[in-house]
Amino acid sequence: MNRHLLLLTICQGLFLTNNVAFMAMNGLVGLALAPQAWMATLPVMAYVVGGALSTGWVARTQRRFGRRISFQIGLAVAFASALTCAAAALAHAFWLLCAATLVAGYYNANATLYRFAAAELAAPGWREKAVSVVMAGGLIGAVVGPNLASVSRQWLSAPFAGAYVALAAVAVLAMALMQFIRFPAAPSGEQSHGGRPMSEIARQPAFIVAAMAGALGFGVMNLLMAATPLAMQVCSFPFEDVAWVLEWHVIGMFAPGFFTGHLIRRFGAVPVMAVGLLLNLGCIAVALSGVDLHRFLVALFLLGVGWNFLFTGSTTLSLSTYMAQERDRAQAALNFCIFATLAVSSLASGVLVTTRGWQWLNLGSLLPVLLIGAALLWLVRVRRLTPKTA
Repeated sequence: MNRHLLLLTICQGLFLTNNVAFMAMNGLVGLALAPQAWMATLPVMAYVVGGALSTGWVARTQRRFGRRISFQIGLAVAFASALTCAAAALAHAFWLLCAATLVAGYYNANATLYRFAAAELAAPGWREKAVSVVMAGGLIGAVVGPNLASVSRQWLSAPFAGAYVALAAVAVLAMALMQFIRFPAAPSGEQSHGGRPMSEIARQPAFIVAAMAGALGFGVMNLLMAATPLAMQVCSFPFEDVAWVLEWHVIGMFAPGFFTGHLIRRFGAVPVMAVGLLLNLGCIAVALSGVDLHRFLVALFLLGVGWNFLFTGSTTLSLSTYMAQERDRAQAALNFCIFATLAVSSLASGVLVTTRGWQWLNLGSLLPVLLIGAALLWLVRVRRLTPKTA
Protein backbone atom coordinates (compact mmCIF):
# COMPACT_ATOMS: atom_id res chain seq x y z
CA MET A 1 0.00 0.00 0.00
CA ASN A 2 1.24 3.48 -0.87
CA ARG A 3 -0.36 6.92 -0.88
CA HIS A 4 -1.36 6.79 -4.54
CA LEU A 5 -2.85 3.31 -4.22
CA LEU A 6 -4.76 4.41 -1.11
CA LEU A 7 -6.26 7.41 -2.93
CA LEU A 8 -7.20 5.21 -5.90
CA THR A 9 -8.88 2.81 -3.47
CA ILE A 10 -11.00 5.67 -2.12
CA CYS A 11 -11.86 6.76 -5.69
CA GLN A 12 -12.94 3.17 -6.38
CA GLY A 13 -15.22 3.39 -3.36
CA LEU A 14 -16.75 6.64 -4.61
CA PHE A 15 -17.23 5.08 -8.05
CA LEU A 16 -19.09 2.18 -6.46
CA THR A 17 -21.14 4.65 -4.41
CA ASN A 18 -22.37 5.97 -7.75
CA ASN A 19 -22.94 2.49 -9.20
CA VAL A 20 -24.74 1.02 -6.20
CA ALA A 21 -26.98 4.06 -5.85
CA PHE A 22 -27.71 3.90 -9.59
CA MET A 23 -28.67 0.24 -9.31
CA ALA A 24 -30.85 0.89 -6.27
CA MET A 25 -32.62 3.89 -7.81
CA ASN A 26 -32.72 3.64 -11.58
CA GLY A 27 -35.00 0.61 -11.78
CA LEU A 28 -37.47 2.15 -9.32
CA VAL A 29 -37.38 5.59 -10.96
CA GLY A 30 -37.70 3.89 -14.34
CA LEU A 31 -40.70 1.88 -13.11
CA ALA A 32 -42.38 5.11 -11.94
CA LEU A 33 -41.73 6.99 -15.19
CA ALA A 34 -41.74 4.31 -17.91
CA PRO A 35 -44.68 4.02 -20.32
CA GLN A 36 -44.67 0.22 -19.83
CA ALA A 37 -43.60 -1.81 -16.79
CA TRP A 38 -41.18 -4.00 -18.78
CA MET A 39 -39.22 -0.84 -19.66
CA ALA A 40 -38.36 -0.19 -16.00
CA THR A 41 -34.72 -1.27 -16.28
CA LEU A 42 -34.03 0.64 -19.52
CA PRO A 43 -32.18 3.35 -17.53
CA VAL A 44 -30.02 0.59 -16.01
CA MET A 45 -29.43 -0.85 -19.49
CA ALA A 46 -28.62 2.60 -20.89
CA TYR A 47 -25.89 2.98 -18.26
CA VAL A 48 -24.08 -0.16 -19.38
CA VAL A 49 -24.78 0.41 -23.09
CA GLY A 50 -23.15 3.80 -22.66
CA GLY A 51 -20.19 2.01 -21.10
CA ALA A 52 -19.94 -0.39 -24.05
CA LEU A 53 -20.10 2.44 -26.58
CA SER A 54 -17.48 4.42 -24.66
CA THR A 55 -14.76 1.77 -24.38
CA GLY A 56 -13.06 2.89 -27.61
CA TRP A 57 -13.17 6.57 -26.65
CA VAL A 58 -11.84 5.81 -23.20
CA ALA A 59 -8.94 3.80 -24.66
CA ARG A 60 -8.04 6.74 -26.91
CA THR A 61 -8.17 9.30 -24.09
CA GLN A 62 -6.09 7.00 -21.87
CA ARG A 63 -3.52 6.66 -24.62
CA ARG A 64 -3.45 10.37 -25.46
CA PHE A 65 -3.74 12.03 -22.03
CA GLY A 66 -2.66 9.32 -19.58
CA ARG A 67 -4.49 7.83 -16.63
CA ARG A 68 -5.15 10.85 -14.41
CA ILE A 69 -6.53 13.29 -16.98
CA SER A 70 -8.66 10.59 -18.57
CA PHE A 71 -10.07 9.63 -15.17
CA GLN A 72 -10.84 13.30 -14.47
CA ILE A 73 -12.77 13.55 -17.74
CA GLY A 74 -14.84 10.57 -16.65
CA LEU A 75 -15.62 12.22 -13.32
CA ALA A 76 -16.70 15.43 -15.06
CA VAL A 77 -19.13 13.34 -17.13
CA ALA A 78 -20.39 11.71 -13.90
CA PHE A 79 -21.08 15.14 -12.40
CA ALA A 80 -22.99 16.43 -15.43
CA SER A 81 -24.99 13.26 -15.99
CA ALA A 82 -26.05 12.99 -12.32
CA LEU A 83 -27.47 16.51 -12.44
CA THR A 84 -29.27 15.65 -15.69
CA CYS A 85 -30.80 12.58 -14.01
CA ALA A 86 -32.06 14.84 -11.22
CA ALA A 87 -33.64 17.16 -13.80
CA ALA A 88 -35.26 14.16 -15.51
CA ALA A 89 -36.74 12.92 -12.23
CA LEU A 90 -38.11 16.39 -11.44
CA ALA A 91 -39.59 16.76 -14.94
CA HIS A 92 -40.94 13.15 -14.97
CA ALA A 93 -39.05 12.69 -18.26
CA PHE A 94 -38.34 8.98 -18.76
CA TRP A 95 -36.39 9.32 -22.00
CA LEU A 96 -34.25 12.15 -20.60
CA LEU A 97 -33.39 9.82 -17.71
CA CYS A 98 -32.37 7.13 -20.21
CA ALA A 99 -30.26 9.64 -22.17
CA ALA A 100 -28.53 10.85 -19.00
CA THR A 101 -27.68 7.34 -17.86
CA LEU A 102 -26.42 6.54 -21.37
CA VAL A 103 -23.98 9.44 -21.12
CA ALA A 104 -23.05 8.39 -17.58
CA GLY A 105 -21.83 5.14 -19.12
CA TYR A 106 -18.66 6.97 -20.17
CA TYR A 107 -17.79 7.36 -16.48
CA ASN A 108 -18.59 3.69 -15.95
CA ALA A 109 -16.22 2.61 -18.74
CA ASN A 110 -13.53 4.97 -17.46
CA ALA A 111 -13.66 4.03 -13.79
CA THR A 112 -13.64 0.27 -14.44
CA LEU A 113 -10.01 0.80 -15.47
CA TYR A 114 -9.10 1.70 -11.87
CA ARG A 115 -8.42 -1.99 -11.25
CA PHE A 116 -5.86 -2.10 -14.07
CA ALA A 117 -4.31 1.19 -12.97
CA ALA A 118 -3.88 -0.31 -9.49
CA ALA A 119 -1.50 -2.94 -10.87
CA GLU A 120 0.68 -0.11 -12.23
CA LEU A 121 0.95 1.56 -8.82
CA ALA A 122 2.54 -1.49 -7.16
CA ALA A 123 5.73 -3.50 -7.63
CA PRO A 124 5.40 -6.31 -10.22
CA GLY A 125 5.34 -9.03 -7.57
CA TRP A 126 2.37 -7.43 -5.81
CA ARG A 127 0.04 -6.75 -8.73
CA GLU A 128 -2.56 -9.31 -7.60
CA LYS A 129 -2.80 -7.74 -4.15
CA ALA A 130 -2.91 -4.21 -5.57
CA VAL A 131 -5.86 -5.14 -7.79
CA SER A 132 -7.55 -6.87 -4.85
CA VAL A 133 -7.01 -3.96 -2.44
CA VAL A 134 -8.43 -1.40 -4.85
CA MET A 135 -11.41 -3.68 -5.43
CA ALA A 136 -11.87 -3.71 -1.64
CA GLY A 137 -12.39 0.04 -1.83
CA GLY A 138 -15.85 -0.80 -3.09
CA LEU A 139 -16.78 -1.33 0.58
CA ILE A 140 -17.18 2.44 0.73
CA GLY A 141 -19.82 2.17 -1.97
CA ALA A 142 -21.42 -0.78 -0.18
CA VAL A 143 -22.10 1.34 2.88
CA VAL A 144 -22.49 4.82 1.41
CA GLY A 145 -24.38 4.03 -1.81
CA PRO A 146 -27.61 2.46 -0.48
CA ASN A 147 -27.71 4.71 2.58
CA LEU A 148 -27.09 7.85 0.52
CA ALA A 149 -29.95 6.87 -1.80
CA SER A 150 -32.21 6.15 1.18
CA VAL A 151 -31.42 9.36 3.08
CA SER A 152 -31.49 11.74 0.12
CA ARG A 153 -34.37 10.31 -1.92
CA GLN A 154 -36.88 12.80 -0.46
CA TRP A 155 -34.65 15.88 -0.49
CA LEU A 156 -36.46 17.31 -3.52
CA SER A 157 -40.07 17.20 -4.70
CA ALA A 158 -39.57 14.13 -6.93
CA PRO A 159 -38.46 10.79 -5.38
CA PHE A 160 -34.70 10.21 -5.74
CA ALA A 161 -34.02 13.57 -7.47
CA GLY A 162 -32.08 14.65 -4.39
CA ALA A 163 -30.09 11.42 -4.47
CA TYR A 164 -28.89 12.21 -7.99
CA VAL A 165 -27.73 15.64 -6.78
CA ALA A 166 -25.85 13.91 -3.94
CA LEU A 167 -24.08 11.71 -6.52
CA ALA A 168 -22.94 14.85 -8.36
CA ALA A 169 -21.29 15.95 -5.10
CA VAL A 170 -19.64 12.52 -4.80
CA ALA A 171 -18.13 13.01 -8.28
CA VAL A 172 -16.69 16.38 -7.25
CA LEU A 173 -15.04 14.78 -4.19
CA ALA A 174 -13.51 12.06 -6.38
CA MET A 175 -12.15 14.70 -8.79
CA ALA A 176 -10.40 16.43 -5.91
CA LEU A 177 -8.79 13.17 -4.72
CA MET A 178 -7.77 12.09 -8.22
CA GLN A 179 -5.76 15.30 -8.58
CA PHE A 180 -3.23 14.00 -6.03
CA ILE A 181 -2.60 10.59 -7.65
CA ARG A 182 0.52 10.23 -9.79
CA PHE A 183 0.36 7.34 -12.24
CA PRO A 184 3.36 5.95 -14.13
CA ALA A 185 3.94 7.63 -17.47
CA ALA A 186 1.88 6.17 -20.29
CA PRO A 187 3.73 4.46 -23.18
CA SER A 188 4.79 6.90 -25.88
CA GLY A 189 2.76 7.17 -29.08
CA GLU A 190 5.14 4.86 -30.91
CA GLN A 191 5.22 2.33 -28.07
CA SER A 192 1.44 2.28 -27.58
CA HIS A 193 0.92 1.28 -31.21
CA GLY A 194 3.48 -1.53 -31.06
CA GLY A 195 3.05 -5.13 -30.00
CA ARG A 196 0.81 -7.81 -31.42
CA PRO A 197 -2.45 -7.17 -33.24
CA MET A 198 -5.59 -7.49 -31.11
CA SER A 199 -6.66 -10.58 -33.05
CA GLU A 200 -3.54 -12.42 -31.89
CA ILE A 201 -3.94 -11.30 -28.26
CA ALA A 202 -7.59 -12.37 -28.24
CA ARG A 203 -6.78 -15.89 -29.48
CA GLN A 204 -4.88 -16.79 -26.31
CA PRO A 205 -6.81 -19.31 -24.18
CA ALA A 206 -6.17 -17.31 -20.99
CA PHE A 207 -7.48 -14.12 -22.62
CA ILE A 208 -10.58 -15.89 -23.92
CA VAL A 209 -11.41 -17.32 -20.50
CA ALA A 210 -10.61 -14.05 -18.69
CA ALA A 211 -12.92 -12.14 -21.03
CA MET A 212 -15.67 -14.77 -20.88
CA ALA A 213 -15.59 -15.29 -17.10
CA GLY A 214 -15.34 -11.57 -16.38
CA ALA A 215 -18.21 -10.70 -18.73
CA LEU A 216 -20.58 -13.55 -17.85
CA GLY A 217 -19.82 -13.32 -14.12
CA PHE A 218 -20.57 -9.60 -14.20
CA GLY A 219 -23.65 -10.26 -16.33
CA VAL A 220 -25.14 -12.75 -13.86
CA MET A 221 -24.42 -10.42 -10.97
CA ASN A 222 -26.08 -7.52 -12.80
CA LEU A 223 -29.03 -9.66 -13.91
CA LEU A 224 -29.93 -10.57 -10.34
CA MET A 225 -28.91 -7.34 -8.63
CA ALA A 226 -30.83 -5.06 -11.02
CA ALA A 227 -33.96 -7.17 -10.59
CA THR A 228 -33.78 -7.37 -6.80
CA PRO A 229 -35.29 -3.90 -6.04
CA LEU A 230 -38.18 -4.67 -8.41
CA ALA A 231 -38.72 -8.18 -7.02
CA MET A 232 -38.65 -6.90 -3.43
CA GLN A 233 -41.11 -4.14 -4.28
CA VAL A 234 -43.48 -6.74 -5.75
CA CYS A 235 -43.10 -8.65 -2.46
CA SER A 236 -44.10 -5.43 -0.59
CA PHE A 237 -40.75 -4.81 1.11
CA PRO A 238 -40.02 -1.12 1.94
CA PHE A 239 -37.09 0.64 0.26
CA GLU A 240 -35.13 0.53 3.54
CA ASP A 241 -35.09 -3.29 3.27
CA VAL A 242 -34.03 -3.05 -0.38
CA ALA A 243 -31.16 -0.73 0.62
CA TRP A 244 -30.13 -3.14 3.40
CA VAL A 245 -30.03 -6.14 1.04
CA LEU A 246 -28.05 -4.19 -1.56
CA GLU A 247 -25.65 -2.96 1.12
CA TRP A 248 -24.80 -6.53 2.15
CA HIS A 249 -24.61 -7.57 -1.48
CA VAL A 250 -21.98 -4.93 -2.18
CA ILE A 251 -20.15 -5.79 1.05
CA GLY A 252 -19.96 -9.32 -0.33
CA MET A 253 -18.65 -7.92 -3.62
CA PHE A 254 -15.75 -5.99 -2.10
CA ALA A 255 -14.94 -7.16 1.45
CA PRO A 256 -13.11 -10.24 0.06
CA GLY A 257 -10.75 -7.80 -1.66
CA PHE A 258 -8.67 -7.78 1.51
CA PHE A 259 -7.72 -11.42 0.97
CA THR A 260 -8.64 -12.41 -2.62
CA GLY A 261 -5.23 -11.28 -3.87
CA HIS A 262 -3.52 -13.49 -1.27
CA LEU A 263 -5.65 -16.46 -2.33
CA ILE A 264 -4.78 -15.89 -5.98
CA ARG A 265 -1.05 -15.67 -5.19
CA ARG A 266 -1.25 -18.92 -3.23
CA PHE A 267 -3.65 -21.05 -5.28
CA GLY A 268 -3.79 -19.35 -8.68
CA ALA A 269 -6.49 -17.40 -10.49
CA VAL A 270 -8.40 -20.37 -11.94
CA PRO A 271 -9.09 -22.19 -8.62
CA VAL A 272 -10.29 -18.91 -7.04
CA MET A 273 -12.57 -18.34 -10.04
CA ALA A 274 -13.94 -21.88 -9.62
CA VAL A 275 -14.90 -21.09 -6.01
CA GLY A 276 -16.64 -17.97 -7.27
CA LEU A 277 -18.58 -20.14 -9.69
CA LEU A 278 -19.75 -22.43 -6.85
CA LEU A 279 -20.85 -19.39 -4.82
CA ASN A 280 -22.96 -18.23 -7.78
CA LEU A 281 -24.67 -21.62 -7.83
CA GLY A 282 -25.28 -21.29 -4.09
CA CYS A 283 -26.87 -17.88 -4.65
CA ILE A 284 -29.28 -19.30 -7.23
CA ALA A 285 -30.20 -22.21 -4.96
CA VAL A 286 -31.03 -19.89 -2.04
CA ALA A 287 -32.99 -17.49 -4.29
CA LEU A 288 -35.09 -20.36 -5.63
CA SER A 289 -35.91 -21.56 -2.13
CA GLY A 290 -38.13 -18.59 -1.19
CA VAL A 291 -38.74 -14.83 -1.21
CA ASP A 292 -38.52 -13.79 2.42
CA LEU A 293 -36.13 -11.00 3.43
CA HIS A 294 -33.34 -13.22 4.74
CA ARG A 295 -33.28 -15.35 1.60
CA PHE A 296 -32.91 -12.21 -0.51
CA LEU A 297 -30.10 -11.13 1.82
CA VAL A 298 -28.18 -14.42 1.81
CA ALA A 299 -28.60 -14.95 -1.95
CA LEU A 300 -27.34 -11.47 -2.80
CA PHE A 301 -24.44 -11.75 -0.35
CA LEU A 302 -23.31 -15.05 -1.93
CA LEU A 303 -23.71 -13.45 -5.35
CA GLY A 304 -21.44 -10.60 -4.30
CA VAL A 305 -18.65 -12.82 -2.97
CA GLY A 306 -18.88 -15.07 -6.04
CA TRP A 307 -18.60 -12.02 -8.29
CA ASN A 308 -15.50 -10.83 -6.42
CA PHE A 309 -13.70 -14.15 -6.88
CA LEU A 310 -14.65 -14.36 -10.55
CA PHE A 311 -13.91 -10.74 -11.43
CA THR A 312 -10.66 -10.36 -9.47
CA GLY A 313 -9.49 -13.73 -10.77
CA SER A 314 -10.32 -12.90 -14.38
CA THR A 315 -8.63 -9.48 -14.09
CA THR A 316 -5.48 -11.09 -12.68
CA LEU A 317 -5.58 -13.81 -15.34
CA SER A 318 -5.78 -11.19 -18.09
CA LEU A 319 -2.66 -9.35 -16.85
CA SER A 320 -0.47 -12.16 -18.18
CA THR A 321 -1.91 -11.97 -21.70
CA TYR A 322 -0.66 -8.59 -22.93
CA MET A 323 2.45 -6.40 -22.85
CA ALA A 324 2.68 -2.74 -21.78
CA GLN A 325 2.36 -1.40 -25.33
CA GLU A 326 -0.75 -3.55 -25.84
CA ARG A 327 -2.39 -2.37 -22.61
CA ASP A 328 -5.01 0.05 -23.92
CA ARG A 329 -6.22 -2.21 -26.73
CA ALA A 330 -6.46 -5.30 -24.53
CA GLN A 331 -8.18 -3.54 -21.62
CA ALA A 332 -10.66 -1.85 -23.97
CA ALA A 333 -11.54 -5.24 -25.48
CA LEU A 334 -12.04 -6.78 -22.03
CA ASN A 335 -14.25 -3.91 -20.92
CA PHE A 336 -16.27 -4.02 -24.13
CA CYS A 337 -17.06 -7.69 -23.50
CA ILE A 338 -18.22 -6.81 -19.99
CA PHE A 339 -20.41 -3.87 -21.00
CA ALA A 340 -21.96 -5.66 -23.96
CA THR A 341 -22.96 -8.51 -21.64
CA LEU A 342 -24.24 -6.07 -19.03
CA ALA A 343 -26.41 -4.36 -21.63
CA VAL A 344 -28.14 -7.65 -22.46
CA SER A 345 -28.50 -8.67 -18.80
CA SER A 346 -29.91 -5.26 -17.80
CA LEU A 347 -32.72 -5.44 -20.35
CA ALA A 348 -33.33 -9.14 -19.66
CA SER A 349 -33.51 -8.38 -15.92
CA GLY A 350 -36.44 -6.00 -16.24
CA VAL A 351 -38.26 -8.08 -18.86
CA LEU A 352 -37.94 -11.38 -16.98
CA VAL A 353 -38.76 -10.14 -13.49
CA THR A 354 -41.84 -8.18 -14.65
CA THR A 355 -43.18 -10.82 -17.04
CA ARG A 356 -41.91 -14.21 -15.75
CA GLY A 357 -41.04 -13.51 -12.13
CA TRP A 358 -38.11 -13.96 -9.76
CA GLN A 359 -38.01 -17.77 -10.05
CA TRP A 360 -37.60 -17.84 -13.84
CA LEU A 361 -35.01 -15.07 -13.65
CA ASN A 362 -32.86 -17.23 -11.37
CA LEU A 363 -33.35 -20.35 -13.48
CA GLY A 364 -32.26 -18.40 -16.57
CA SER A 365 -29.07 -17.30 -14.84
CA LEU A 366 -27.93 -20.93 -14.61
CA LEU A 367 -26.93 -20.96 -18.30
CA PRO A 368 -24.16 -18.32 -18.12
CA VAL A 369 -22.90 -19.81 -14.85
CA LEU A 370 -22.53 -23.24 -16.47
CA LEU A 371 -20.79 -21.64 -19.48
CA ILE A 372 -18.19 -20.14 -17.13
CA GLY A 373 -17.63 -23.58 -15.63
CA ALA A 374 -17.10 -25.07 -19.09
CA ALA A 375 -14.61 -22.32 -19.96
CA LEU A 376 -12.57 -22.93 -16.79
CA LEU A 377 -12.43 -26.66 -17.45
CA TRP A 378 -11.31 -25.98 -21.03
CA LEU A 379 -8.48 -23.70 -19.84
CA VAL A 380 -7.29 -26.32 -17.33
CA ARG A 381 -7.25 -28.93 -20.10
CA VAL A 382 -5.35 -26.63 -22.49
CA ARG A 383 -2.76 -25.85 -19.84
CA ARG A 384 -2.21 -29.53 -19.13
CA LEU A 385 -1.65 -30.22 -22.82
CA THR A 386 0.59 -27.18 -23.43
CA PRO A 387 1.84 -26.03 -20.01
CA LYS A 388 4.67 -23.90 -21.36
CA THR A 389 2.69 -21.82 -23.81
CA ALA A 390 -0.93 -21.68 -22.61
